[in-house]
Amino acid sequence: MQHLATRAALLATALVLGACSTTSPDVVSRNEAQRLSTVVDAVVLNSRPVVVEGQQSGIGAAAGSVAGGVAGSGVGGRREAMVVGVIGAVVGGVIGNAVERSTTREEAVEILVQLKNGDRRSVVQAKAAETFSPGDPVILVSTGGRVRVTRAPVITAPAPQPAKAAEPSR
Repeated sequence: MQHLATRAALLATALVLGACSTTSPDVVSRNEAQRLSTVVDAVVLNSRPVVVEGQQSGIGAAAGSVAGGVAGSGVGGRREAMVVGVIGAVVGGVIGNAVERSTTREEAVEILVQLKNGDRRSVVQAKAAETFSPGDPVILVSTGGRVRVTRAPVITAPAPQPAKAAEPSR
């Protein structure tokens, strides 16, 4: 019985740690590091807040089922423990699934941009420190099929050099 409770706790911990992943444009995955990315200039047409739906990998339901089954099986005599254990497993699975969905749900922003050639694109990315307003110059950074939007760097032209004074002719 103690062994099953330990397994349930480990599964619940794995679920919580899995929920800590992010799609933030401020966080670059290990696979994207030291890879050449394509950069395209664009201008923001519009941005709006959206929510990225939480995932249902089954880990939450499995962890909840195990925890509910273990908790329910300790109730009453042998026959009651079996019935309550099954009910606990079902209820635990439903609750575990709901917890997984809610903990992996993410605030995001949909950014509609126009490229220099006139084409329009839409990118959904996790909400980050940067905000985007219509008319903002941005760049689309593409790496391995993933795209993120970030502000375009400000490039200043070098200051004009004063003209050299003509040397007097002799």
